[in-house]
Amino acid sequence: MQDLSTQRLILVLQANPTDGTLIQKVLAENDMHPQIVMMSHTQEALDFLRRQGLYMTSQRPDLILLDLELGGETTGYELLSALKADPTLRRIPIIVLTMSDQVEDIFKTYAVQGNCYVIRPGNRDQLAQTIQRIEDFWLRIVTLPSE
Repeated sequence: MQDLSTQRLILVLQANPTDGTLIQKVLAENDMHPQIVMMSHTQEALDFLRRQGLYMTSQRPDLILLDLELGGETTGYELLSALKADPTLRRIPIIVLTMSDQVEDIFKTYAVQGNCYVIRPGNRDQLAQTIQRIEDFWLRIVTLPSE
């Protein structure tokens, strides 16, 4: 089990600002009080994760929630693939949280080493429950790698 005394960092990469705000609210209400960084563009996420530009002192996230519809020149799949190909970033668990229930999207996510694929519910209450379950599993039960 994880050391619950350590504050965790969750990087939320979400295209929809409304869903992003709800995800951030649900995560902030948890008794673990993880630090949350929210972004909506792939290049900004890459800069943050690679500690480039404005993000030279950024902390490595413990968990990434990735929306495949993320904005930017790079697609969500390309971002996922780039992160999993990078030896310094590949150990960060990446949960794809997206609206697509297409079989090809699911297979493609796992083919580029996404850690899990969650179909984002459209209902706000169900989304909140899903986020709570993700947080419980990935931050309470699973032992995550350190940097």
